[in-house]
Amino acid sequence: MKTEARHKKAPPLSQEMGFHYNSEIMEKLALLAAFGTAVFWSFSAIFFENASKKVGALAVNFWKVVFAFFFLAIAGAIVRGVPFPYDAPLRAWIYLSLSGLVGFVISDFFLFNAYILIGSRITVIFQSLTPVFTALFAYIFIGERMQAQRLVGMAVTVTGILIVVLTRSRQNRKNNEGRLSVKGLVYAFLSALFQAGGMVLTKAGMGDYDPISSTQIRALVAIVGFAINALLIGQGNYVFFKVPKIKEAFSSTIKGSVFGPFLGVALSLFSIQNTQVGASSTLTALTPVVIILPSVLILKQKIHFLEIVGAAIAVGGAALFFLL
Repeated sequence: MKTEARHKKAPPLSQEMGFHYNSEIMEKLALLAAFGTAVFWSFSAIFFENASKKVGALAVNFWKVVFAFFFLAIAGAIVRGVPFPYDAPLRAWIYLSLSGLVGFVISDFFLFNAYILIGSRITVIFQSLTPVFTALFAYIFIGERMQAQRLVGMAVTVTGILIVVLTRSRQNRKNNEGRLSVKGLVYAFLSALFQAGGMVLTKAGMGDYDPISSTQIRALVAIVGFAINALLIGQGNYVFFKVPKIKEAFSSTIKGSVFGPFLGVALSLFSIQNTQVGASSTLTALTPVVIILPSVLILKQKIHFLEIVGAAIAVGGAALFFLL
């Protein structure tokens, strides 16, 4: 037996190195995808703000997920020859459906109404809280590690958000633009909370299943959810038939759908599938900083220096949360 053990060949070093090499490449791609998500979401936020102010949050939310579903069907057909996720296991359908309700229907209800009330740039600052909530939920429900000292990162994030909110409120008063809507701030906070819940449900249900098809399941459930909502409040005719005739708003909705629930969400799912949820969420949370440049160039907004500082602190707190 000892002789056999001595002569037993070890796995080739190249194979071992190849395994680690591939793992490192996937890790880097996942982190790059998370940053790409932040960039895409900053543009989608601006497009969706513009559309929501013209036709309302519900209409934009409904058409957003309709477009996303068909974009994802095309992508699925090209990438893996499956335009519809009929091959998804039951567990994926259950958890991803719940994720679609929590992360799309509920979270985006608050998100898009916050766009209307306080604007996309202030709203996405609150998305810096998403990594904190995500890590907390991941610790509670799927057992991912979270250390008590990471509360320091949470405190820094909240400090950055407060700097932005207080600075913007002061600038609004100086310019006689009125105070920031408290309701809008609460909606932005709740959006981050439910988005985190959606991410954890996605992580639990997706497993090794395809990110594009996973997003498609979430979008399908969201279509049903928003359609039922429109019918229940008597806005079916307006949402389904009148809104598509409003060209500027509809065009902005299409653009936002490409950058947001299509490319952005698909990249975020690829990221959390191939790296830790916390690390992915931290890079995704860079949106508040990334959105500053397009807000100036596209929306022609004037931004106070302290708002930039506050956004950087908020994102830094989110990063610190996972470094401690």
